[in-house]
Amino acid sequence: MTTAIDRRRFLTRLAKLGLITLGTAGIPGLTPGRARGQAPPRPTLAVTEGTDPAALVRETLGKLGGIGKFVRSGDRVVVKPNIGWDRTPEEAANTNPVVVAEICRLARAAGAESVRVFDRTCNDARRCYERSGIRAAVEALDDRSIRIEHVREEQFEVVDIRGAKSLDRWPLYRPALDANVLINVPIVKHHGLSEVTIAMKNLMGIMGGNRGRIHQGIDENLVDLNSAVRSHLTVVDATRILLRNGPQGGGTQGVKIANRLAATTDVVAADAWGAREFGVDPMKIGYIRKAHEQGLGIADLGQAVVL
Repeated sequence: MTTAIDRRRFLTRLAKLGLITLGTAGIPGLTPGRARGQAPPRPTLAVTEGTDPAALVRETLGKLGGIGKFVRSGDRVVVKPNIGWDRTPEEAANTNPVVVAEICRLARAAGAESVRVFDRTCNDARRCYERSGIRAAVEALDDRSIRIEHVREEQFEVVDIRGAKSLDRWPLYRPALDANVLINVPIVKHHGLSEVTIAMKNLMGIMGGNRGRIHQGIDENLVDLNSAVRSHLTVVDATRILLRNGPQGGGTQGVKIANRLAATTDVVAADAWGAREFGVDPMKIGYIRKAHEQGLGIADLGQAVVL
């Protein structure tokens, strides 16, 4: 089980880098370290463009000081991509498999004891893992300490989310909560209800129960979820962007090739950047605006340090 010392050690690293203000980690069942309403720190956002997804990962994280700034020897790392749909990489419903695999490889090279990759899928899990290309990309690393695995229902645990305005209790996936480092790796795509889905909504993949209920009051529910479960690092995949018929898509007609990637410790800034790449004003997306207003992060990218 993750201890307060594990989380505090990680946050101390980020504080020394000036990437966050130091506080108690936000863990379900505990009060988040930065109370809502407090001014969040100015985010640092690394952005790169290019046609080689693996090189994009290396360059983007290099701008933040390398993955070694986030992952240290002995850490248990979870890489959480979007693997929710029975779609090919070209259809842009799931995270680019090359991006996922390169993040895993770098985490192990930085000394991670284990790297786990999983998602609670919407379509059949085995087909999603196969057709997304993510299983093959991760297994091609040929490292026993890097595992792509299906979620196990018995490992969901109902937790209290203190300070929540809407989502005060929910079953969450214990392996994600127990990780020393949670790396959120969403793709930028359309969503019929929220208009766009990126990093904050990607954490729904660690939720158990009837997730359909989350869509009632989705804006506040996503803020509550992300206040409790903090993404230590978010890497936004905009190599391909699904512009319509999301979140599942189908075919490639609605797919834009953008060849861009961004990384930050601020999940709200990540979503704001992704929204802009999608072509919408972040402040017109309900959950992004609420997250900004409640101090979860910064959606005004004019306040960000862009590298």
